[in-house]
Amino acid sequence: MSDETAAPDLPSLFSLVENRLGSRPTTELWRWSHLSTVLALELADRRRVVVKIRPFAERLTGCCRVHRLMWRAGLPCAEPLGEQILVGDRVVTIEALMDDGGTIEPAPRSSARSAAGLARFVSLAPAVEGIGTLDPPPPWVWWNHDQGRLWPLPDDRPEDLNEHPGPDWLDDAATRVRKRLAGHDLGVPVVGHCDWEAQNVMWRGDDLYAVHDWDSVVAQPEIVVAGAAAAVHAVLGGSPGETAIPDTARFIDAYPAARGLSWTAADREAAWAAGAWVHCFNAKKAALRPDGGPVVAGLAGGIEERLRRAGT
Repeated sequence: MSDETAAPDLPSLFSLVENRLGSRPTTELWRWSHLSTVLALELADRRRVVVKIRPFAERLTGCCRVHRLMWRAGLPCAEPLGEQILVGDRVVTIEALMDDGGTIEPAPRSSARSAAGLARFVSLAPAVEGIGTLDPPPPWVWWNHDQGRLWPLPDDRPEDLNEHPGPDWLDDAATRVRKRLAGHDLGVPVVGHCDWEAQNVMWRGDDLYAVHDWDSVVAQPEIVVAGAAAAVHAVLGGSPGETAIPDTARFIDAYPAARGLSWTAADREAAWAAGAWVHCFNAKKAALRPDGGPVVAGLAGGIEERLRRAGT
């Protein structure tokens, strides 16, 4: 496997899989690359597996530990097949392929069900103290980063967002979100999932079938976990998008009910602020792209309404 690129050297990757699972891959079913390279493979014994390769980060060890514990606890998800494997400066994980579920039906009917799915995830999750570090969280939920400026460094591009000021309204919105969240007692961190978009959560009818993207496990206050999910739970990926305001509100109402929590009006405002940070960060990244204008414009109105509901 090459250490210079995220693309795998297939012969060495196939040998690694055979050594781990006792059966050699025969067919590459599909491949996807963004922050990681992910391949679905069929083995000679007809098992189908997913192999994920990405640059090593210490937090990934904690993510893998959470995945295994949650699978053992009965959360619907792919079975992890062994521990992570270090190959040079990259980490490889293998899990069973679960691709025969479907995405949830469009909001608004799905919002309460998606919120209940996240509540189930958090309820089954291990305690933060027993899993090792999950820091730093991905930047789209790292509103309280320690990098000294407004925006954290992105995880998928080399630019420092702070070196590209503006649009002024967006930098102001992000400042307001950080102030609102810093001024609220968010509570202790829980283990949660910070990319609860529809493509990462598969269903069979009304039943949760498989949670994917275990690199998005975080240790964050529950209000932040739920608020970020509420803002994106109906998004199907691709270009950054947002869940409609009424559907976000349904999720924020349904989540504490599913968890048996008594959120105050201020707690709900903080959840709106957490979701606003996700969209502010996505819009800021899009503003740096020559073709990003429509994305920024599409998120702008929603960000302002989210800030209003956050009480900023």
